Amino acid sequence: MGRLSTLFAPERVAVIGATDSEGSVGRAITSNLLESFDGEVVAVNPYKEVVLGLQCYDAVADVDAPETIDVAVVVVPPNVAVEAIREAGAAGIENVVVITAGFGETGSEGAARERDLRAAAEEYDLNLVGPNSLGVMSTPKGLNATFGNEMATEGDISFMSQSGAFVTAVLDWAAERDVGFKDIVSLGNKAILDEGDFVAEWGDDAETDVILGYLEDIDDGEKFIQTAREVTQDTPIVLVKSGRTDAGASAAASHTGAMAGSERAYEAGLEQAGTLRVESVQELFDFAQILSGQPLPDGEEIAIVTNAGGPGVMTTDAVGDSDLSLAEFEDETLDRLGETMPDEANIYNPVDIIGDAPAKRFEIALETVLEDDNVSMAVVVACPTAVLSFEELAEVVTEKQQEAEMPIATTLMGGKSVGEGQDILSEAGIPNYFDPARAVDSLDALRDYGEIQAREYEEPTAFDVDRERAREVLESAARRNTNRLGVEAMELLDAYGIPTPRGGVVSSPSEAQDLAEEIGDEVVMKIVSPDILHKSDIGGVEVGVPPDEVRDTYEDLVVRARNYQQDATVLGVQVQEMVDLDSGTETILGMNRDPQFGPLLLFGLGGIFVEVLEDNTVRVAPVSEPEAREMLDDIDSAPLLRGARGRDPVDEDALVETVQRLSQLVTDFPAIVELDINPLVATPDGVQAVDLRLTIDQEEL
Repeated sequence: MGRLSTLFAPERVAVIGATDSEGSVGRAITSNLLESFDGEVVAVNPYKEVVLGLQCYDAVADVDAPETIDVAVVVVPPNVAVEAIREAGAAGIENVVVITAGFGETGSEGAARERDLRAAAEEYDLNLVGPNSLGVMSTPKGLNATFGNEMATEGDISFMSQSGAFVTAVLDWAAERDVGFKDIVSLGNKAILDEGDFVAEWGDDAETDVILGYLEDIDDGEKFIQTAREVTQDTPIVLVKSGRTDAGASAAASHTGAMAGSERAYEAGLEQAGTLRVESVQELFDFAQILSGQPLPDGEEIAIVTNAGGPGVMTTDAVGDSDLSLAEFEDETLDRLGETMPDEANIYNPVDIIGDAPAKRFEIALETVLEDDNVSMAVVVACPTAVLSFEELAEVVTEKQQEAEMPIATTLMGGKSVGEGQDILSEAGIPNYFDPARAVDSLDALRDYGEIQAREYEEPTAFDVDRERAREVLESAARRNTNRLGVEAMELLDAYGIPTPRGGVVSSPSEAQDLAEEIGDEVVMKIVSPDILHKSDIGGVEVGVPPDEVRDTYEDLVVRARNYQQDATVLGVQVQEMVDLDSGTETILGMNRDPQFGPLLLFGLGGIFVEVLEDNTVRVAPVSEPEAREMLDDIDSAPLLRGARGRDPVDEDALVETVQRLSQLVTDFPAIVELDINPLVATPDGVQAVDLRLTIDQEEL
């Protein structure tokens, strides 16, 4: 265990605010500790002499050897809680659990109080849980420092929750199903310790086999990704993340901002962190059971053995809805099944050994399919009959799973008849689900975690770029007192090695003429104004302008801009060489800065279809070369990049490098809030960034 070891395995716990008043939180916590804690409980309350048989101290400083108190649980009113924390820190106590509410969740006054609390905790380097927390539990020590009404059953799952009510509901639910826990923490407002700290702690804990969590937000997405990536190499993490709406996305100024809302940041961040995300409590514990009890599969092929045709079909449908596949049995397997099963049986996958099957027939069928090299896992689906003992079947499944060392899930479809058989399976770490779809989903999650564990994370490539040149482009915008830039900032891309067409921004018709003659062919001309975002909508773009019409076109573009918005800032006109859009594929590459996870890269089909088709994918930057390549694979229109319908395939390596270079740019400059390169034209010969739009935060420069 790490720096939080004494939080979960204390020898001495003080309750600051202990009381014997009926119905109070202070009484509930003190009583819970006295009932089960394998250690000493110290009561602190200046208004009491004795609490529930314990001598009461006026302050922690009055306790004999207060520095030997491992955890202080604070239950005093919010107006004195900060001082109580200071006293605990001064007394040498390292861990503080603040149950008290009335902090950041209550408005500006509470937020100010929470800032003071955080400052006090940081002054004394406290491991502080909360405030507004239900408390913490740890079953090996019998530690129940919560005001819940259930003590968890001992097990190998550690669980964190941002909702205290969710903890009490889960404990009640789990008690009925005999689901056990190692540690439990109610995160509260996360003033100091957050989800990343507990993931790191439990990742180092040999007694925690699976980490579960209910989260409403993640305070530091970058920290969480880095921590979880390390932990998931050995310990699976399964999370329920609530709040899936994209509220606020409509306020974004760029295409990327509109398409990459906060929910997509969480999806990308949690996937890159290596966590398994679920949508319900049922899934949370379904996955926990199989991850803690079964070995990882070496493939995705599943065998189904059942005594009932209907449930067998249901199981097959569930496989079709998952990323698993039905195993195709070898001829030897089919021959043996044909010899040992009744004529009415179906020997092909799913194997239906029919309704009169006793446990022995299940044994033969299961042993046969598990010996097939094409099988990576199995699910046993059984309905109760007069000739089948679920206890005997459970013993058969347990024996065969241990012999094959292959993951198995069961579906014993019954009620009271299942009990003893389920106990046998549970003891062996084999999960049982009433619904076969849950069994298949859980095996699919096991396969997912196997892929996560096999990942090899690479460091992002550090390209040789001109950072000072890029900084000057951004600072020049700040000097103009603008936060929105367009094609006048194309030099920013050049500085980071992202290819752009020849051209530049000019401020007079004669300069436009000279630049067009230098390019030597028809050009594209665009009005340059931070006040006009959608230039084509007001006639601010002209394509295919011959050199002898460049002067007149310059003046026309300026007039159109003035007619559209008289006070618009016009920086000039961009003159750019023509890019043959028909020779390539128009893509979009962009970034939106998420409050929790930071720069969120978006890649997809671009051009005029960007908002219509919405074919795109996102990743949290910085991204490595394999992650950038995955972004190309993820979009539905990936075949267009690879030469569908007779098209020449584009230069994917150039696209991948451009994604990485933009990743480095937006990581280097937190001042870039949003950015669109649309279109980024990909051809067989490379890529070119044709148009650019970005928003900056001047205070970050």
